[in-house]
Amino acid sequence: MRYPLELKFKWSLAKQVEVTDQTGEIIFFVRQKIFKLKEVIGVFGDRERNQLNYEIKADRVIDFSARYNFSDENGRVFGAVKRRGMRSIWRARYDIFHGEDVVFTIAEKNPWVKVADSLFGEIPVVGMLSGFVFNPTYLVSRPDEQVVMRLEKTPALFSRIFSIKKVDELSEADESSILLSLLMMLLLEKNRG
Repeated sequence: MRYPLELKFKWSLAKQVEVTDQTGEIIFFVRQKIFKLKEVIGVFGDRERNQLNYEIKADRVIDFSARYNFSDENGRVFGAVKRRGMRSIWRARYDIFHGEDVVFTIAEKNPWVKVADSLFGEIPVVGMLSGFVFNPTYLVSRPDEQVVMRLEKTPALFSRIFSIKKVDELSEADESSILLSLLMMLLLEKNRG
């Protein structure tokens, strides 16, 4: 993949997300179904949703700290992401798993951005500009706190566009797990930024 990647939310009733590389080639396309009690998300390699690359499945019905397992096109589970529950109220934190081992962590860089965005967003008319001013950043790091990837919201008035930058070398399997985790995290944190 050619970094930086661009992750863009599309306007529709059901959430649609498109991830493209530096050249504009589609890496992932997701259309999240609405009104599902137990989340199952198909991650496709094309806009037409003909090529299923991955599936993300929740391990339980709607829950604050559900674990979302990743499987490939053959149904083989290779990783998961889980929100850290109550510890994520102030600062968003997610653990990325291989099996039962935590191999990476996603953490919001500055939780004050979310607080300022919420307060600023409540001001009539002026609150519409919060997308230009307050843009969260998330860091993906190894257990030794070495940052390997960075996700930043791009300033925009109405759209939600994020940039994903690779900071350190990763295996293809780790890269896939991290990208799917970032995607799931943004779907869960949809009301922020």
